[in-house]
Amino acid sequence: MNPQLRDIHACTRRSLLASCALGFGATALRALLADVAYADDGGPSPRRALDHPAKAKSVIFLYMDGGVSQVDSFDPKPLLEKEHGKPFRMKIEPTQFNNNGNVLASPWSFKPYGQSGIPVSELFQHIGECIDDIAVVRSMTANFSEHTNANYFLHSGSGLQGRPSMGAWTTYGLGSACRDLPGFVVLNGGLIPPGGIDCFNSGFLPASFQGSLFRPGAEAVDNIRPHEARPELQSRKLALMRSLDGMLIDRAGHQDALESMIANYEMAYAMQSSVPNLMDISGESEATKHLYGLDAAYPHTRTYGMQCLVARRLVERGVRFIELTCPNVGGGADRWDQHGNLRQGHADNARAVDQPIAALLKDLKARGLLKDTLVIWTGEFGRTPFAQGSDGRDHNPFGFTVWLAGGGIKGGTVYGETDEYGYKAIDKKCDIHDLHATMLYLLGVDHKRLTFRYGGRDMRLTDVHGEILDGILS
Repeated sequence: MNPQLRDIHACTRRSLLASCALGFGATALRALLADVAYADDGGPSPRRALDHPAKAKSVIFLYMDGGVSQVDSFDPKPLLEKEHGKPFRMKIEPTQFNNNGNVLASPWSFKPYGQSGIPVSELFQHIGECIDDIAVVRSMTANFSEHTNANYFLHSGSGLQGRPSMGAWTTYGLGSACRDLPGFVVLNGGLIPPGGIDCFNSGFLPASFQGSLFRPGAEAVDNIRPHEARPELQSRKLALMRSLDGMLIDRAGHQDALESMIANYEMAYAMQSSVPNLMDISGESEATKHLYGLDAAYPHTRTYGMQCLVARRLVERGVRFIELTCPNVGGGADRWDQHGNLRQGHADNARAVDQPIAALLKDLKARGLLKDTLVIWTGEFGRTPFAQGSDGRDHNPFGFTVWLAGGGIKGGTVYGETDEYGYKAIDKKCDIHDLHATMLYLLGVDHKRLTFRYGGRDMRLTDVHGEILDGILS
């Protein structure tokens, strides 16, 4: 018998499947990547069936780095003015730095806005104009009072480093409706949160779900421009890489790092044209640019205005989850983290973000996009109603404010309450797990069913916690 035929006959069905099955998958992967018609007009299908009808298709997360003071923004407390300068009469929990002073009244006045009459600080006059589209949650709590752990908790539902962020969970559960941009984009205004880029990590989920960091402007992504003289040269290089990577997968089996790298190469190739188009705002009207503050005298308003405008353009292109970080306003203002110099620090940060955020809400609404876009505004915790030193506020995870607007949210609503000083949540107390559960619910996902097997258990964004905040749903 021919020796080659003898070798074939000696190969069992089990050994054949063990050695070739992964090759079938690699072949299918290469076919899918080469198929420009993979998506229909509606974009790729979700990775899993929705658990119930979705009220939102995308999320824009406006991360207020450092912790905005709730009693200086959306939770006015007249008692602070009445007792300003007097000893704080409630029991003070351990604080971050313990240089605790007396009661500190807000330097800013509040006034009611909209038909709902919800009071908003003069720091956020532009956002106040949109209050009838906003649900203000005044009873949020966090499990950590230190920035890094609180940021991990806010972003991933765990105070530990290395867990998947909510953006990664969202794209893992829903996929992306955009073929030529990542499903999870972080628009970096100049400040990366304490905890670093792990706040945007994919953790134990496949690496292709981690956040992609963009800068607003012409050079949004490093190394996005091709170096080859002709497009066909780059296409041939990519074809060779597909072939070599496929051969390696055939031999080594499933390798998340390698398969994610293949997906990232393909995405990078598509982004060469999509990113410059995304960042080219020459087609936007002058009225739109003015609305977002792109002509503002304050440079940090221009920076954040560009981020908000790009966020709207990303939503239009089907990107699933967009996070905006704050600009570095400098001038002694450490993010929103005013342990001292509260008046200048909060004023400068608000000046940077107030007009652009209001513009984003108004623009989304005018274009019919707000009903399908969930907008979330929050920092990692709030701040104390008593002073740190004489003119600052320390960290306060016991009761602070977040707000939501857009898809499925009942605008003009106040949910929950803090005590008369604004220190601790006393009514409808909720935490970050509840925020995550509500976000996923509005996207059509049951947070208890979106799981990933890791370390011998089915992991989820909300761990074993999380209740939907029904009171803010339309």
